[in-house]
Amino acid sequence: MSVTQSDCTQTKPKLPGEVWVLIAANAVIALGYGVVAPVLPAYARHFGVSISAATFVITAFALMRLTFAPASGLLIQRLGERRVYVNGLLIVALSTGACAFAQTYWQLLLFRSLGGIGSTMFFVSALGLMIRISPPDARGRVAGMFSSAFLVGSVGGPVLGSLTAGLGLSVPFLIYGGALLVAAAVVFISLRHSSLAAPAPDDGPKVSVRTALRNRAYRAALLSNFATGWSAFGLRIALVPLFITEVFHRGAGVAGLALATFAIGNVSAVIPSGHLSDRVGRRLLLIVGLTSAGISTMLVGFTDGLTLFLVSAFVAGFSTGIFSAPQQAAVADIIGSKARGGTAVATFQMMSDVGSIGGSLLVGMIAQHLSFSWAFVVSGAILLLAATGWVFAPETRHIPATEHTPARSLGPEAGGEVP
Repeated sequence: MSVTQSDCTQTKPKLPGEVWVLIAANAVIALGYGVVAPVLPAYARHFGVSISAATFVITAFALMRLTFAPASGLLIQRLGERRVYVNGLLIVALSTGACAFAQTYWQLLLFRSLGGIGSTMFFVSALGLMIRISPPDARGRVAGMFSSAFLVGSVGGPVLGSLTAGLGLSVPFLIYGGALLVAAAVVFISLRHSSLAAPAPDDGPKVSVRTALRNRAYRAALLSNFATGWSAFGLRIALVPLFITEVFHRGAGVAGLALATFAIGNVSAVIPSGHLSDRVGRRLLLIVGLTSAGISTMLVGFTDGLTLFLVSAFVAGFSTGIFSAPQQAAVADIIGSKARGGTAVATFQMMSDVGSIGGSLLVGMIAQHLSFSWAFVVSGAILLLAATGWVFAPETRHIPATEHTPARSLGPEAGGEVP
């Protein structure tokens, strides 16, 4: 070849083959979830339960994700990311397929709760795999592709779900379960001879949650991931459809268009931002993205026309895309690819679930007792608070200089400074 390996390293590090396997699997997972999500409340309602009971099926899934996350981190440290990833997919596949055959509401609730356990297993292990396989100089790029794979699947899933809606409420669960079985088989076969098949070596440095919390950047990442869960999942999924209905008096189709507009804005920024973070660092993009997302989220609540609302939604999505990949890359920088950091990764993921659950509950209460505008203002303020956290946090991109001793590189953070 005319281009030498050193030239490739200087320009664009070659990505391991495992990256593309996991990106494809992530897209399939998100696609299947997008198929199920629109029909799940209606499927629960057909058992004759109340609206609150129907929506609790979604809440139970999120609660199980949250409560099982610490155990997932411990499993990763003992069994390795690949095994936990594949077994998590299998649990969600089987429990989702079982939902199609549920005879009572309580059976459906049980199967979805089991799915929440499997979901946190493969989400936490997926982030751990990203950290292990990403070259230090390409972590932002890989994080961007990981995020975009989930986003593309999330956008395409509801479209596919609408095409299968006429086949019955149970069919999407069978489609999702089958898709996950295929994804699990592909990951198992493709990675069985990979170095990722085993956990990180026992003699490798261990980055516990206590160790990671000494790092101001890790604490800032926890806060910004909480804000991500609150705004991207809690606010937009729980409140935007109601905002469209109550304020603009439009139907579910327009609400879907609004969510799709946000996702399109997100996809537009996430990969370029990931690339840029490998060049200029994570901190600047996190501050800019979180600040822009906070301001645009506040403005969304004061829009008085659908066109302006969609423009604001696109800007908010684009802003979220600016900081999402650098945020994951920063956590990868802090933990390091050679370390055993399953519990630290799980704690980072938990913050998004806490934000999602808290946001979905509290924004509704704020909108009901105050106004929709106040719900958007509070959500924007949380994003701005997260931006402030990164103002006082150090840059993380240079941490791979001590890649083989990531735990030691965190040590000086106990004093608040980066070596």
